[in-house]
Formats: sequence, C-alpha cells, structure tokens
Amino acid sequence: MSTTEPDAELDGDGETDDRGDGGDEWDRDGDLSELPPSAKLVYKVLEYEAPLTQEGIAAESRLCSRTVRYALGKLEEQDLITSRACLEDARQSKYRLAA
Repeated sequence: MSTTEPDAELDGDGETDDRGDGGDEWDRDGDLSELPPSAKLVYKVLEYEAPLTQEGIAAESRLCSRTVRYALGKLEEQDLITSRACLEDARQSKYRLAA
C-alpha cells in the first residue's frame, strides 16, 4: 500500500469524520453538516453575536456581503435562523438562531 492511499483498517469501520470538529456540535438536528463552510461560519457568528444585520454579520465574519447573503439563504432553508425587521432601519433585517 502506498503512503498516499488511506488505510481503512485503522478506523475499524472504514468511515472517518473529516469535519474535524468532533461531530456532535455541528450535527444539531443533522442540518449543519451538509451546509457550505460559509453558512457554518455565519451560524457560529450568530450563535455568539446575534441579533445582527447582514452588514454586521459580514463585519464579524469578514465574509463579503454576497457570501453572507448566500449563507443566510442556506440557513433559512434549513430553518436554522430567523429574521425580523430591524427597528433602527426598516430596510434591513436582523438575524438570529431559530429557537
């Protein structure tokens, strides 16, 4: 066997957890494991800093606004976040984790 081929016998069952996060934290309802990395980052930002506007999420995560919009859409599809109109500026929404 070459050194570049994975050794399936080392894991016992041949399956590996390639997320590198320990598994359980991101498997809340099994939804986060299937999301892109940007959505996971946005989720984590909201976990610690919510409620935030898209602009606030972009600033905290250092992602561009287009990527934040995409990530928010993916999170909303999975019902992991909710949004409400921002009282300070009705043109914006504030996002938070779904209860």
